[in-house]
Amino acid sequence: MKYTRYCRSLLSTPATAVERYAKSHQSGADIAMVDLEDSVPPTRKEEARRLAEEFFALPSAKLARSAVRINSLAGPEGLRDLLAVGRYRVKPDLVLIPMAESARDVQIAAGALGADCPDTEFLAVLETPVGIERAPEVAAAGGRLRGVVFGSADYAFAVGAGLSWEALAYARARVVCAARAAGVEAMDSPLFEVADLAALRHEAGLARELGFSGKIAIHPSQLPLINQTFTPDEALLDRARRVVAAGRETGCAVTVVDGVMVGMPFFEASRRLVDEYGPGPEPTAAP
Repeated sequence: MKYTRYCRSLLSTPATAVERYAKSHQSGADIAMVDLEDSVPPTRKEEARRLAEEFFALPSAKLARSAVRINSLAGPEGLRDLLAVGRYRVKPDLVLIPMAESARDVQIAAGALGADCPDTEFLAVLETPVGIERAPEVAAAGGRLRGVVFGSADYAFAVGAGLSWEALAYARARVVCAARAAGVEAMDSPLFEVADLAALRHEAGLARELGFSGKIAIHPSQLPLINQTFTPDEALLDRARRVVAAGRETGCAVTVVDGVMVGMPFFEASRRLVDEYGPGPEPTAAP
């Protein structure tokens, strides 16, 4: 499993819900996102672009990575969003590109923002049948693309599938594999049953086991559980330290740690985990 502090969780706030901006930043999400797409009706798109500028200017914006989801680049609203974002006095840390179906979508977004947003990074949302089939191309777009996101609802509706884990297992696996092959992060889609924390715990655990870096939240109440699921606990970190120590002692030769045979893939994965979360105390012997 891979863990990162970059994108364990993402919380979306409609651009028209200005009163929720600061709460989003303070929610504990790794990424606080203002949404210009699905949550904004067509008649309020221009107003939403204007309002969203304040999302990045608030002092509380420094508490999380601040992001904006633009509209699809297949239509004019997405390009209008990018032109507006480029003029914001405080630039977003991230731009989410919905309905991504080729590397060109990422290149268009980067080109439109140009020198106005030199440090802004991108997440591409894979949520169409074409996007899922072209996931390797999108994930390998390069530049400032930091990861891909699975959009379950649009994809399921497009192919006529249900929203169960089993029905979408192929698409999820393809997203993760493409992301890891390209060396970028992968985020899972949200669980839409807001109050069902047991279901969230189950699905987030499956997403972590599959290789996702994090999961989207649709309500702040989901964030503590999501962050916990995608953060290594002390027992896992302690075992990783023991594996790293064993690798040093054996010169990375195959050995046994805690009754489990480990070799180079285990040493590398454990080293990355220790590097990300710190060496901590000396590893203790397994009970």
